[in-house]
Amino acid sequence: MSKLLQRLSDASRSGVYRASRADEILDATRGSGLKVSPIGLSGAASKEALMECLARALEFPRWFGGNWDALEDCLTDLSWSGAAGHVLLIEGAGELPGDERGILLDILASAAASWAERKHPFFAVFLDGLPALPELYRSRK
Repeated sequence: MSKLLQRLSDASRSGVYRASRADEILDATRGSGLKVSPIGLSGAASKEALMECLARALEFPRWFGGNWDALEDCLTDLSWSGAAGHVLLIEGAGELPGDERGILLDILASAAASWAERKHPFFAVFLDGLPALPELYRSRK
């Protein structure tokens, strides 16, 4: 098991991170019980568009209400996926309005903490910057 897969499988390290490359994450998680969900937010210039992108990428149930509370409810459930853990690969977040980006980060951090308490890994990884976030993993290449 690679060090990156070990990290992504460790529920106690669940959280919101940044990374520069998706390919290493995709390679490391291939064949594991982790569900990797690519989420493209380019062009999601409104809260409604953001919710639509997230709902589609994460295959939210029909009852998803398209608001912040419903987003948190769905992110802390994800029972319909049947996965051992979740890795969200998020691109295009830099285009989101600052307020929405901040709320999204808070909700993702809350979801990660909830999953960590239940000993299931949950990682939200932003692939295009957000330098204030901790780096997920640094390869030795």
